[in-house]
Amino acid sequence: MSTQSSPAPTAARCRVVVLISGSGTNLQAFLDDAASEACDYTVEAVISNKADAYGLTRAHNAGVATEVLSHRDFSDREHFDQAMAKLIDGYQPDLVILAGFMRILTPDFVRHYSGRLLNIHPSLLPKYQGLHTHQRALDAGDHEHGATVHFVTEELDGGPPILQAAVPIEAGDTAETLAQRVQVQEHKIYPLVARWFAQGRLNMDGDRALLDGELLPRGGKRLD
Repeated sequence: MSTQSSPAPTAARCRVVVLISGSGTNLQAFLDDAASEACDYTVEAVISNKADAYGLTRAHNAGVATEVLSHRDFSDREHFDQAMAKLIDGYQPDLVILAGFMRILTPDFVRHYSGRLLNIHPSLLPKYQGLHTHQRALDAGDHEHGATVHFVTEELDGGPPILQAAVPIEAGDTAETLAQRVQVQEHKIYPLVARWFAQGRLNMDGDRALLDGELLPRGGKRLD
């Protein structure tokens, strides 16, 4: 029997914390979206495990609080994730977003944020979990590729898909050109899913995602 997680509160703007490790292109999409008066969420903080991540500069330029917590300062993943959770919880987030956060999360961390932890993966899940997704799609002779926003669970890239966007694979495509076109779609679908959550429309029910009280397909909704 599945346990339905509580939808996000709608009385106030949803508080979001974003975790990054790198340049923060998806982060920038959230910062731009949050700057809109019509947006239902605020980015309260950006936290990185790397001090030189350019995403920290993006956050600073947007007037958003930044934190650095290096995984190298901890003896194992468990202690790092415990410290990370404590840091995140200081901002009292309704939603935690992984935006290029290059760490495998411990089960305790994932369970702590169950139903309010999102990730985006550069493939049309369940295809190509893990790394090198663009090249794998090319090698397989696929006609399309894309990205999937999903809830995070203990299975790597295996949480309930929410929203997908596809791009055609064109003759002469390389992993780099394909990645560029997929990234354009990522910047569209990831903030949209955050808005759904902030509006109280989206939540997780066991191994499925629900939007407006309806179970989404196991591959998630396709962007129109």
